[in-house]
Amino acid sequence: MRPNDRAEDQLRDVGIDLGWSEHAEGSALINFGSTKVLCTASFTPGVPRFKKDSGEGWVTAEYSMLPRATHDRSDRESVRGKIGGRTHEISRLIGRALRSVIDFKSLGENTIVIDCDVLQADGGTRTAAITGGFVALAQAIDFGYQKKLISGQSPLIDTVSAISVGVVDGKLLTDLEYVEDVRAETDMNVVTTGRGLFVEVQGTAEGAPFDDAELQGLLNLAKKATAELTEIQKSTLGEMLRVR
Repeated sequence: MRPNDRAEDQLRDVGIDLGWSEHAEGSALINFGSTKVLCTASFTPGVPRFKKDSGEGWVTAEYSMLPRATHDRSDRESVRGKIGGRTHEISRLIGRALRSVIDFKSLGENTIVIDCDVLQADGGTRTAAITGGFVALAQAIDFGYQKKLISGQSPLIDTVSAISVGVVDGKLLTDLEYVEDVRAETDMNVVTTGRGLFVEVQGTAEGAPFDDAELQGLLNLAKKATAELTEIQKSTLGEMLRVR
């Protein structure tokens, strides 16, 4: 029996609340069950040096976890003086996921930085960050149009979302909570676009290796879940979503 009696292919309760940051050009508090991530988007005219005079914009992301987001307190990485490998990895993953649905030419020489801060962790923090990060990104692009910093066709060519899937006690499950994640024989994070195209698949056999049938089954679960997340993103953003 899963926590909260969820079906094997069922998402946790998903909520996205807009406007959590008064100052950011886009912001959303997203929850996948007890996992809560605050995503903010900062829109800045201009681009990093490697993009200067290219006529193209840039989108990047940073991820962090509050000291008491988990059961035990962890030191802030800024205090330790070193950003951990996991933080770097997840930041890069979020950035890649969001850039996969951006046309940099249409964005113009503007930069959007997405900050994803985990307030509470119960599994799936990176997938919640990607899903909520897109919502914040879409708001920032809408801001760019309102302020006439972007013109012409939308830089957004699609939506993007992510979900965790895995094999626990021989069963294929969607959206693993922490108590399931730590027992998973196979753990996988899947990022897809709204059209159902894969952006990234991160899969690891924690116990016995998985076969073709399990792999396909997990991918099918992920596509079903991300299709549901896409609809939640769309209904949350409404007219602010400017996808071509």
